[in-house]
This record gives sequence, C-alpha cells and structure tokens, in this order.
Amino acid sequence: MAYHVTLIPGDGSGPEVIAAAKKVVEATGVDIQWEMAEAGAAMIEKFGTPLPDETIESIRKTGVALKGPITTPVGTGFRSVNVALRKTFDLYANVRPAKTYPGVITKFENIDLVIVRENTEDLYAGIERMVDEDTAESIKLFTRKGCERIIRYAFDFAVREGRKKVTAVHKANIMKCTDGMFLDIAREIAKKYPQIQFNDSIVDAMCMRLVMHPEDYDVLVCPNLYGDIVSDLCAGLVGGLGLTPSANIGVNGAIFEPIHGSAPDIAGQHKINPTAAILSASLMLAHLGEGSAAASIEKAIETVIAEGKILTVDMGGTASTEDFADAVIAAL
Repeated sequence: MAYHVTLIPGDGSGPEVIAAAKKVVEATGVDIQWEMAEAGAAMIEKFGTPLPDETIESIRKTGVALKGPITTPVGTGFRSVNVALRKTFDLYANVRPAKTYPGVITKFENIDLVIVRENTEDLYAGIERMVDEDTAESIKLFTRKGCERIIRYAFDFAVREGRKKVTAVHKANIMKCTDGMFLDIAREIAKKYPQIQFNDSIVDAMCMRLVMHPEDYDVLVCPNLYGDIVSDLCAGLVGGLGLTPSANIGVNGAIFEPIHGSAPDIAGQHKINPTAAILSASLMLAHLGEGSAAASIEKAIETVIAEGKILTVDMGGTASTEDFADAVIAAL
C-alpha cells in the first residue's frame, strides 16, 4: 500500500539530511507518496510566519511528517516552529533513542536508552511575562492529564519494545506541586505494570549517574524541560546529536525529525551527518507499520559505521552527506 507523508526539508543544512533520508526510505521499496511542504526562516518574508498554514494543513491531511531541522531565532521574534507544531497537533510524546554503534568512538559501550519526554507542558507552554522592567516571570504548568498520558506512554512503550525498566526523572524534592504530582502519578501507574521495573531519580542526580553508569538505565520518562536537557546529554554519551533521531507522537499526528539544529554554518557544504535524519525516517516507517524496512535501515547504518570506510567528518571520515546515504543504501 502507499503511504502519504508530508516532507518538510527545513532550513540551513536541513534539506541536505532530509534528501538523504528520503533517498534511503525509497530504497527500501516502501511506497511513500511525498507531499512537499515548507517551514523555516525563509518563509517569514513570503508568508509572515516560519510556519505557513499550507504546511499545517498538509500534516493535518497526511497525519505523518518527516521534517528537517529549522532555525529558531534566539531571544525575541517568533517562537519555535517545533513548539508550535507540537501544540497544534498535540504531539505530547517526544521519543528519543540514544544508542551506541560499534565504530563510533565514545567513552561508553552498549548504551541503549530511550528518553520519553512530555512535549506540550512545563515551562515550554510559554506562559511568561515581564512583571516589571527588572523582573521576568515564567509559569511551570503541569496537568494531571499531561502527566498521566506521558507516563502511561512510557510504560506502554517499554512493554511493546521489550524493555525492562522505566525511570521517572523529576525534582520533586524542591518543586513539590508540579514535579511532586508527576512523581506521585508515576508511582501509581507503575503499579499497573508489574512486569516493568520502576524507579525514580532527581534530575541532577540522574545526570551524574548517566555520565557514570548509563548502562544501568533503559527508558527514562521526563517532564518537558528535563527531557530536553537529558536527551541531549544522552546524545553526547553515544557520539553526538548527529546520531540521534526523534519521534513526536500525539493524538492528531506524528512528526519525525533529527534532534540536532540546522547547522547554518555548514549549509550547502554537503558534509553534515545524515544518520539522525535517516534513523528518524526509520522510526517513521516503524510507526507506519513497516517494521521490517525500519529494521533494515538501522542494520544498514550499523554496518556502514562499523566498517568505518565511508563516514562523515564528525565521525572521523571524509565522506559527504550523499556518500554516506549511498553507502547505507548499498548495505540495505
């Protein structure tokens, strides 16, 4: 059967990694009907927004999108396109695997973590104001519904993927209402999954333990802000953001994207690592029910990296973005 997917190249180096991912997906033989859509800084002059209505409507129609990284201005200006998409489609679960691949030089081996991050609440809800000219205020918003569904998603994910352990990450010792509610709900939901080991950790201690004994952890479920920080930390453990994909899953759709930035400083140089984008496409295929094709992509990436002959600059090689993608296709 044919699947309809919205393809958003993004900006900066985004179009390069998304073109590579698209090429690999097509090489699996899965029939994807791509619907092109645009988002990013270049859209502001044309549409007055980095996220045109046409792009939103395309995702609403297809229900699935593969998206490249998009530049977000720091400080003033438009809020993040990613945040806007998550709110528009209620993409409440951000799933970020972090896995070591033989051939990538890291401090650790045999890491296979998944961070399940709440994606719509917390400080990212954007409820903030200037109290006066010298004081700014931001509201940390948690709801019972938001906590329950992300924690339940983490446990269901663990069961479905054959995982053994879920760790709730929090700061309930200080933020007793917000993080306290998150922890209480996690403990209650954990009782309904006796086959899954459960524990919890204060976020600062969690970061310390991750850089000492990451092999002790499996699935981490986190509120929005902690999940953002911890997932980047875990990416560092396995070789960097260029190797880490993500899925944004929600009630009204799913968007798959690499978690790294748009890297405008190297845009057009064809040397950015497309692994994260290709693995994001693999997650997309799994979401569509094409598990065999998804697994074949990940296995091909493992093969290419382990051989060490065709690697991008960040992995110690000299291959271009396109060379790496072609090597993955050859290994399929």
